[in-house]
Amino acid sequence: MFYKRKRMNRLAGTVSAGRERGRKQQMKILVINAGSSSLKYQLIDMRDESVIAKGVCERIGDGGKIKHKTADGREYVEEVDFPTHTEAFEKLVEVLSTGEYAVVQSMSEISAVGHRIVQGAEYFSESVLVTDEVLSTIENISDLAPLHNPAHVKAIRACQKVFGKEVPEVVVFDTAFHQTMPPRAYMFGLPYDYYEKYNVRKYGFHGTSHRFVSARLGELIGKNIKDLKIITCHLGNGSSICAVNGGQSVDTSMGFTPLDGLMMGTRSGSVDPSAVLYIMEKEGFTPKEMSDVLNKKSGNLGISRISSDDRDLRKAAAEGNPMASLAGEMFRYQIKRYIGAYAAAMGGLDALVFTGGIGENSYSLREAVCDHMEFLGIEFDKAKNEGVRGEELEISKLSSKVKVWIVPTNEELLIARDTLAIIKRIQ
Repeated sequence: MFYKRKRMNRLAGTVSAGRERGRKQQMKILVINAGSSSLKYQLIDMRDESVIAKGVCERIGDGGKIKHKTADGREYVEEVDFPTHTEAFEKLVEVLSTGEYAVVQSMSEISAVGHRIVQGAEYFSESVLVTDEVLSTIENISDLAPLHNPAHVKAIRACQKVFGKEVPEVVVFDTAFHQTMPPRAYMFGLPYDYYEKYNVRKYGFHGTSHRFVSARLGELIGKNIKDLKIITCHLGNGSSICAVNGGQSVDTSMGFTPLDGLMMGTRSGSVDPSAVLYIMEKEGFTPKEMSDVLNKKSGNLGISRISSDDRDLRKAAAEGNPMASLAGEMFRYQIKRYIGAYAAAMGGLDALVFTGGIGENSYSLREAVCDHMEFLGIEFDKAKNEGVRGEELEISKLSSKVKVWIVPTNEELLIARDTLAIIKRIQ
């Protein structure tokens, strides 16, 4: 077979049945999103999908700080030493279950833990139960996401240390949703040997968000997602666009890493590789130094020279800053370009979705992107869109052939739902 995919979609594990029966009525799921120096969390009651508490442990390995907030408005902030993710996880357990900011009497009330994993490569096309084999695989592909996958593994092991292996843990991959892309979309025009030897290909990211908002859009318009051609725009400090045909990702803007595609807060987006080599030669940069330029000094920050934040750029542009205006124009143009390309790739378009911090809150960006798109079937309603922030809302006219929606993303809820579905299967 020419295209070989190395998947482990249904790696199984075992859980103590007795302990699980005791948890069935609670169905509280802890969602963990570990970064290289942070650990975000939400505790969700799956009976009504409400958030009981959420927070973040910051500056792991370089001091430490925890911010914790409960659904009833209690807030706790403390400087704490977090040498590793283990100490951070132990602290969040302490805050969740003891003292005046506690939301559970005991951690035994938590039925399972769901983890966000950035890179699953071609091994995982769906969420799976954590086993030793799964954990080993995530660790073995760390060179594809060196800042994230090792941190994810640390968080899972820290969780196992606190809970023990009897509490089921589930991993949900950012890349899994995009594993339905055909080879014509995910392969690069490089020698095929590099794909076979080093797994060099497009993986795509933000898959959890794209999956959530495309499915939610189907619910909102009352149609089966299998009958829809949707373009989802996840726009924030990190941005990506996805073509979703029949509920499956068929192409997406991010590539081998989250650097590719759209220009972002500090990331360059797509750049001619020869331009990168040319700059390296002229400046005498090492690969690490060039990577820092592309990932941390480019995008909005690099063009505007003032900020990576879209809000700052809009304010500066309104005050007449030409570089801030240019950054905004480039971002909007690139979004339009991807929308046109993906509509062509799918052979049509039924709906366009805006999500993410910028997509949900910047009504001026949504209007600019949809301006002069009537040829594609988009009839934008400026009055509906004006001033709208973070709401589920259709912002196209009733007569519009292509429906345009704002759909706030909720990756944590999707992770919790996947976790619940998997632990129900193993009970």
